[in-house]
Amino acid sequence: MLSGAPASGGGDVGVGQEILEVKGPSGGGVGGGDKQNTVKGDISSPTYGVKYNPGMPLDLKWVESVAVNKSGLEQRATQLGGRRTVKKVYQAAWLLRAISCIDLTTLSGDDTEGNVRRLCAKAANPVRHDILEKLGVPSNFGLTTGAVCVYPARVKDAVSALEGTGIPVASVATGFPSGQIKLEHKLAEIEQCVEDGAREIDIVLSRDKCLRGDWSGVYEEVKLFKQACGPNVDMKTILATGELATYKNVSKASLVCMMAGADFIKTSTGKESVNATLPVSLTMMRAIRDYYDESGKEYRVGYKPAGGISTAKDSLSYLALVKDELGDTWLNNDMFRFGASSLLGDCERQLHHNAFGEYAADYYMPSA
Repeated sequence: MLSGAPASGGGDVGVGQEILEVKGPSGGGVGGGDKQNTVKGDISSPTYGVKYNPGMPLDLKWVESVAVNKSGLEQRATQLGGRRTVKKVYQAAWLLRAISCIDLTTLSGDDTEGNVRRLCAKAANPVRHDILEKLGVPSNFGLTTGAVCVYPARVKDAVSALEGTGIPVASVATGFPSGQIKLEHKLAEIEQCVEDGAREIDIVLSRDKCLRGDWSGVYEEVKLFKQACGPNVDMKTILATGELATYKNVSKASLVCMMAGADFIKTSTGKESVNATLPVSLTMMRAIRDYYDESGKEYRVGYKPAGGISTAKDSLSYLALVKDELGDTWLNNDMFRFGASSLLGDCERQLHHNAFGEYAADYYMPSA
């Protein structure tokens, strides 16, 4: 469990109740470092016996009954930042957890084998060793990002670069980012990514079907995508929430995709004019909770906000929202990811401040 405690002064509110020593894969406690700088809070990724989402029959009555209180939703999201803050060693523990949940991403037209390999090297060693040592994190802790996310053409490069690290490769597919290609091409793209070694597939939803209210069409298409992924590959479904027009559509799309077997639901491609926001995240998390309850608490679906999340402060807000709405079971990289390209750098700079009392210039941080 990742935990914090009330920070001293200023009325800061901790997001957890317990204070735990950081434990790495070997279960060893923290050693070394100044006592006041030692990170507290277990940030390892425990296994909860999660059963991957097999989906359920489409329930259109449930979908059409969806209602969203827009003003209440936005007010709740607005209040979150001021109500939930963590400081000092507790903040460091939460930032390390955030890093472990990042899908370190490069989705640019000028991607090459070289920059993908550089990204993979950063994913395997996301924080400078002297920072971790100063924070009291043991050398065998094994901190990595949750995955590396690339275009289909770069999957083999990433798989090769990450060999032996245990870090999975995620690939976007199905005509990312627009999804405006034929169905047979979408399925072929998924199959090729899996054949090349991707273990997570980020598919894009057909937004035109959502906007027409063709929820049966959305359901059938996503089911085909899940079948193409196969039983050993996680499927993340990108809703492109900035193009769905209303919170109600976001909630309906979330439910339909989960019924069709999505293992994760994801906010955005990062290419829309509006990407991840706290109100949209709150909408999607509540849909996840409703689906979990409807399944008899059997099927947990993961959540991935993506696009526009670039600061350490942003990451803490999202982690606090996950803890409040879904609980500690979702606070690990099996159930929660950030889709981000620049978030890691800001988290590392903040950790440098936590460790040494000052912010380092960008050029002191190994780039991704």
